[in-house]
Amino acid sequence: MEIEDALRRAQEAAAPEVGRGQLATYIPSLANVDPHQFGMAIASVDGEVHVIGDADVPFSVQSISKVFTLALVVAAEGEAIWKRVGREPSGSPFNSLLQLDQEAGRPRNPFINAGALVVTDRLQSLSGDASGTLRDLMRRESGRSSVESDPEVARSELEAGHRTYAVAHLLASYGNLESTVDEVIDQYVAQCALSMSCRELALAGLFLARDGVLSDGSQLLSPRETKRVNAVMLTCGTYDSAGEFAYRVGVPAKSGVGGGILAVIPDRGVACVWSPALGPSGSSAAGLAALDAFTTYSDWTVF
Repeated sequence: MEIEDALRRAQEAAAPEVGRGQLATYIPSLANVDPHQFGMAIASVDGEVHVIGDADVPFSVQSISKVFTLALVVAAEGEAIWKRVGREPSGSPFNSLLQLDQEAGRPRNPFINAGALVVTDRLQSLSGDASGTLRDLMRRESGRSSVESDPEVARSELEAGHRTYAVAHLLASYGNLESTVDEVIDQYVAQCALSMSCRELALAGLFLARDGVLSDGSQLLSPRETKRVNAVMLTCGTYDSAGEFAYRVGVPAKSGVGGGILAVIPDRGVACVWSPALGPSGSSAAGLAALDAFTTYSDWTVF
């Protein structure tokens, strides 16, 4: 009952923020989403799932996908990716070109756009189908075999993706892409356009709360690797407001401009919240309020 009570308190705390803020209008298809929606799901390591609100409504996962892509690359080849991507908070917008150029084409971390492009590029080299490899993982772990990229969202992102192309070309100019720019962009957009619900994302992320163990009992990441992915989420997962998020919520998390936030509480479970209207940093305003309340009124925190 503690989780259900904390969920209700989270919904109450989020209510004043639902619909306040801006939709991700630079991706035209996301500009048409109803901002007055809110859902939240909690999946515990013992198999329980608790939901409230619009927790079963699919939405565009966007940058939440970056956590899973990073996990797949680390699972495949361990520490090698860190030669090409840093692990420090950016302090700059997630699509900054200036910082990337100043730092000779090595992105500050894997969760800003430049870093995620490098990680996607590496997964493409390792698998031959980065977005398909990610999609298959999400299908298995969420329990929904029909998880797929939304073609309208993907098309919309490609048509409006001038800055993403610019970042990719800048990476290529510094020799930090192995595949062609067009190939990397296609794979990256397909992964960001995955459509999933809060319930499905919470279930998909449970391996991050279980020391890297997947739903079938196999090990995707070692406990050490899982700890490190979670650590980068805590310091870099919410763009240039990671400090504020850690202060208020106190758990590793990754947000996306589709309005979702995935939060991991090691050894306890995973929370996923969704509300499309975004605050100034590009994370869901209502989602931040909800997770703040949830970790306050439950003992699901790392502090």
